[in-house]
Formats: sequence, structure tokens, C-alpha cells
Amino acid sequence: MDWSNIPPLNALRAFAAVAETRSLTKAAEALNVTRPAVSQQIRNLESHLNESLLVRGRRGVILTPRGEALAHSVQAAFADIADAAQQFSISEASRALHVTTTPMFASSFLVPRLAAFRSAHPGIELMLNPTCEFIDPSPGGIDMAIRYGTGDWPGVDCELLFVGCFAVVAATSLIGDREFTEPGQIMDYPLLLELGYKEFADWMTSQGLDVAEHKNVTRMPGNLLLDGLRRGEGIVATVPRFIEQDIKAGHIRVLFTDRETAGYYLLTRPGVQRRPLRTFIRWLKSTM
Repeated sequence: MDWSNIPPLNALRAFAAVAETRSLTKAAEALNVTRPAVSQQIRNLESHLNESLLVRGRRGVILTPRGEALAHSVQAAFADIADAAQQFSISEASRALHVTTTPMFASSFLVPRLAAFRSAHPGIELMLNPTCEFIDPSPGGIDMAIRYGTGDWPGVDCELLFVGCFAVVAATSLIGDREFTEPGQIMDYPLLLELGYKEFADWMTSQGLDVAEHKNVTRMPGNLLLDGLRRGEGIVATVPRFIEQDIKAGHIRVLFTDRETAGYYLLTRPGVQRRPLRTFIRWLKSTM
């Protein structure tokens, strides 16, 4: 298509409105612009086509035969565009809200609160994808990713949901009342590491420890990790917020905490957000 032959869209919109209302004044009201602005757009269109399209009279405007022919085509084209836009809006509004997050966040924070969300917003269908794999938000695909880190993901908008530096923790059934003063003491116990994440291993490296030298390491998804922690199967690194009740009850002890500022972030693609996504984000923030 040779786009240089297509008249300016604003001029075509103005002409279509004039053809529909047969009035420059009413066309201006319909387009929410001034009457002189509509007149200028009509002149621009006539200049582009090198053709007179309408005659101005006391009772309004009269389209020339060439103007009537153009009006028929332009109005049909705009009607098709309006129908397509409406169908797209209906499709987007009815499409399930697709959220991906870590298995640990899904099982420990999100799923226990979903009943409240469904009660408040029964018309929004939610598709939850707990995975350790990072999936970029994309049109028609993932609407939002909820990830743990420091907010430095490129190509997406990042908004902090809550700060949550991780801690090295263990069940009292595993370690009893032993006092932990040196990070190396954790090497005396089994370690449980979350699949797809290296925060625990990086922390160990910063403390002069090598996870590869440990002979009793098990890797698993985050939701299973906390189950193993509570059963005393190994030492874990996690965000204390997920196990607050266990800590308060004395079932789990915090051994060491990481000083790096990190937290859970809401990752969305730049641009206008779908209404269901905006609603979900507002609700999620209200749970903080």
C-alpha cells in the first residue's frame, strides 16, 4: 500500500462527521473540536484530493456528487474500524488475566488470598502460572509477572510490592536450640535449595562457603521447599514474611539474614494496562 496517497486521518474523520451530520457545527460538537478546526480539515482534504467535496449553504452543507461517493466509502471504512475495535475490546475484557509468579509466592502468599479476590471481583477470571522460569509479559499472553529481586529487569515496568530480604532459617525439630554464630555451621545440616534461584548459593559464596562441597543438597520448587522446611528436612533461605506464624510459634528459627535490599516486584509491559490487570494490582496492594 502506498501510504502517501492516503489522506490524513483527522481530515477523513472530520469529513465523515460532516457527511453524517450535514453540518460543520454539529460535526465539531461530535468530534469535540471547534468549527474552524473542522473547516480547516475539510480544506486540507480537498487540497489533498484536488477536489471540491461540499458546498456551504445557509441551512448547512451539501455534498457534491464526488463528495457523496467519498462519504459512502469513508463512512463504511470507519464503521468497519469501529466494529473491529469493539470486538477487540470485548475480547480483551473477557480474556482471562494471566499472572505468572514463583511457586513460593503463589503457595505462601497469593493462593491463600484468592478467595477474597474472587469474592470482591467475581467477573475476573484469573489464570495463575507458578513457575521458576521467567516469562516476559506480552500482548495477548502474560499480563503480569511477580518476581523476587532488586527491580533491575530490562524492558518491563517494575513496581515494588513489598521489601523482603531473605533469611536463612531452619525448623527447631532439625537444629534444636543450637546457637548459630558462624555461617559455616549450616554445613552440618541438609540444605534445601529452590529450583531456578541462586540467592542462597550466592549468599553462601559471600560467606566463603561452597554449596558444591556440601554432600546433602536437595533442589525443589518453592512451594515444596517450605513444606520440607516445616518438616525439618533441611536448612532453607526464604522471605520471613511467608513463615511469620511458624517463627512466632517457635517452630522455625531465623539463623542469618541477608543485608541486600530485595523484594517482590510487579512486572508489566510498558503502556496501557487492561482493566482487569489494574483491578488485580489495586487489590494486591490493598493486602499489604
